[in-house]
Amino acid sequence: MTYLLALDQGTSSSRSIVFDRRGRVVTMAQCEFRQIYPQPGWVEHDPRDLWQTQLETAREALKQAKLRADQIQAVGITNQRETTLVWNRQTGEPVHNAIVWQDRRAESTCAELRERGMSDTVLQKTGLRIDAYFSGTKLKWILDNVPGARAQAERGELAFGTVDSWLIWQLTGGDRHVTDVSNASRTMLFNVHTREWDDDLLALLDVPKSLMPEALPSSAHFGQMKAEWLGAPLEIGGVAGDQQSALFGQACFTAGMAKNTYGTGCFLLMHTGERFQVSQNGLITTATAQPAGTPQYALEGSVFIGGAVVQWLRDGLHAIKSSGEVQLLAESVPDAGGVMLVPAFTGLGAPYWQPDARGSITGLTRGSTIAHIARAALESIAFQSAALLDAMARDAVAAGGVPVSELRVDGGACSNNLLMQIQADLLGIPVVRPEVIETTALGAAYLAGLHSGVYGGLDELTRQWRAERTFHPTLSRERAAEKMAQWEHAVRQTVAP
Repeated sequence: MTYLLALDQGTSSSRSIVFDRRGRVVTMAQCEFRQIYPQPGWVEHDPRDLWQTQLETAREALKQAKLRADQIQAVGITNQRETTLVWNRQTGEPVHNAIVWQDRRAESTCAELRERGMSDTVLQKTGLRIDAYFSGTKLKWILDNVPGARAQAERGELAFGTVDSWLIWQLTGGDRHVTDVSNASRTMLFNVHTREWDDDLLALLDVPKSLMPEALPSSAHFGQMKAEWLGAPLEIGGVAGDQQSALFGQACFTAGMAKNTYGTGCFLLMHTGERFQVSQNGLITTATAQPAGTPQYALEGSVFIGGAVVQWLRDGLHAIKSSGEVQLLAESVPDAGGVMLVPAFTGLGAPYWQPDARGSITGLTRGSTIAHIARAALESIAFQSAALLDAMARDAVAAGGVPVSELRVDGGACSNNLLMQIQADLLGIPVVRPEVIETTALGAAYLAGLHSGVYGGLDELTRQWRAERTFHPTLSRERAAEKMAQWEHAVRQTVAP
């Protein structure tokens, strides 16, 4: 048997999954880690937690599978994107906690850049909007606010990276400071056309180029893991940001194919092939996970709070004891009873881009119960995703293409049948759940397998994809449009005039 190991470093937990050659899960180990909230709108992780939990789960996954490290053909890494780390090249010590993708502390810098008229420059070079979501302004904040950091950076003593770069640095004992094009494309500092760090953008944010990692194709030699970590030296052959990795794992290799990942946030990507398309409807353009060759792109919409709204029901409202209980609670009522929940806890992402929006619950009556709120919370995930797909459909038609005909889904929350049916009803197209829903990790494993020769090409991966269940829409398009109009009204109420 041939085995591949995927390291999946997410926003709330680190996971390691062993896959066989067919893309089936052999074993999985997972470990949650601490979330740090220094003040409202700020979110941090301890970089040591990211590394230690990832290493622990890798060891546990091999132990559960009863495999030696030398039985693993290659390692793939996928990671929470935009989360920003800076560390000392000599000591390997972080200069600050990791600033998480959800963090909004750099909004004032973004506002200043927008006021200076830099939005179009950033958009054309990177495909991104100027927003605190992306890494560049987080990096600038660290350089400007951590004592001594800027002087050290200018002397070439510091390294910047997204989480993949940090893990590779640790795994290779500091031998490799690298990233891949999909992660680099999320920094607001990377030119996706030339696939290089852009001197003008670096100057715009006053970032020394010496900080930046080498950007490689997503399927490439990223370095050799030290034998001390797992018991044998292993090649890291694939790296991709979590959402591009999920697109790859869903075998969405051609223009017009789309997937939605239901995790802490929701991330809807539609492959656009070799066409760099600027959205007219509030989406962003991103580099896909790709082997060496012609650059390829996807349109993306990001929902900041997806499955995290269920965590809030559990930890904030104490409405449920475990996340798995939410479906039963939501199904205890026939509908949300007019309740609308907009989970704008850290602002609203695409297609609204309202950083100042805050969460709201509307439509409450004396008859409203916690079950109605739970159902409204689930519906909020589907509403936000439906708004994204509607924006994508308008962009696709404008570019001479056709709207998405089916949506492939993955991520932990896609196992919730009620949520998937609500999603299909709002979209009016089939929602297809694959046999393997761990497609984020699977994409990283596939990329590593391609580099190491386990797979002969994309056609082989396409043939391996299998559907587990398809959810067909049952709601009339008129009723779905009414519900979407109610959602849009609730969204408008979250935005201060």
